[in-house]
Amino acid sequence: MTSTDTLGGTRGTAGPARPGDLAAALRTPEARRDPYPIYARMRREDPVHRSAQGIWHLTRYADVEAALGDLRLSNDRDRMTRAYGALGGDLKAFSRLTDRLGRVMTNTDPPDHARLRKLANRAFTARRVEALRDGIQRIVDRLVDEAVAAGPAMDLIEAVASPLPLSVVCELFGIPPEDRPQVKTWFRRFGRMSEDIDKSEEAIGQYEEYLARLVRRRRADPGDDLISALVATQAQDDRLTDSELLSTCFVLITAGDETTTHLVGNGMLALLRHPGQLARLREDPTLIRTAVDELTRYDTPTQAIVRVVAEDVGIGGRTLRAGELVYLFLAATNRDPERFEDPDLLDLSRPGNRHLSFGNGPHFCLGGPLARLQVEVAIGTLVRRLPQLRLADEAAGGAALEWRPNPLQRRLSALPLTY
Repeated sequence: MTSTDTLGGTRGTAGPARPGDLAAALRTPEARRDPYPIYARMRREDPVHRSAQGIWHLTRYADVEAALGDLRLSNDRDRMTRAYGALGGDLKAFSRLTDRLGRVMTNTDPPDHARLRKLANRAFTARRVEALRDGIQRIVDRLVDEAVAAGPAMDLIEAVASPLPLSVVCELFGIPPEDRPQVKTWFRRFGRMSEDIDKSEEAIGQYEEYLARLVRRRRADPGDDLISALVATQAQDDRLTDSELLSTCFVLITAGDETTTHLVGNGMLALLRHPGQLARLREDPTLIRTAVDELTRYDTPTQAIVRVVAEDVGIGGRTLRAGELVYLFLAATNRDPERFEDPDLLDLSRPGNRHLSFGNGPHFCLGGPLARLQVEVAIGTLVRRLPQLRLADEAAGGAALEWRPNPLQRRLSALPLTY
């Protein structure tokens, strides 16, 4: 295939002028509340859309699925830095973070990516994830018990959805209970990188020093935890270097925190807005497995992921040039009527639900199975234990719900519930 062969369409050319900057609509308050009508318009009118800033927006399932597996669309940190710099963006936070992290799975291309991922896969097995089920159930039960004891109302994000993934990852990585409050503080500072880069970078440095001490302890006294498993890979071929080991631990521990939090939040909101589907799940708890896939498809927290063009490539009749940025809108593909029947309908028993919320191809989310398991246990438990659960009066109409102002993410600041 030549450098301008098409992904999911005909051979690419520069193409005629397209409609106005549809991407600008994604930055409006209306889009923050509900971006899906805008995605539908983009799929109809300009599915391979170039914004006024020069960033490509892909919204069709076929295009994005193919793009996720095409190595000409790169995830390399150096290419990404140059691409953002060419747009005149503020690279201070981005560059300092990537420099500190070094080369990890999430910012490399093959062959480095394949080597790092293979080593992580040896430790992050399906058996190890499934073995966490009982522990996740205990964590969720404790969080729900605490919320119920505090009164007849709660913010689901603060009470359950946010503390859950941090508690789970601490168990998975063998972080001692006495250290977890400090780890939680570091995590919250990472999330405010755009507000205060100096404090965030200070927190990252302290966290890295902590992980280095933990790795040294696991080398001396291995346990049945993921850090010990990663340390063990250093004795094998294609071993992790010390720097790669620390960076891999950092990424694996932090990557799923926010995503899992908002899979629970967005999923529970969707259920409460569709009482018929919620009733189905209460009547038949075995629906929870297909329900998790459908809730993830219906309103995924990761609306889009970013790639940079490494080599000219044609997509949908247009040519994307080397050095240009591409936003792959996973959320738009999950509502594509060419792939899903009645895509705006929430159907907890939807068959053949091959959504792209966890990506596809070489960068398919390694933590996807763990995120799914946490959502399954959390939502299943809430539905079973709180039969009167409903949106609080101020949130029922949606006006009081505050979504974070990032068009590449869909994350609630809070979800007030009563029960």
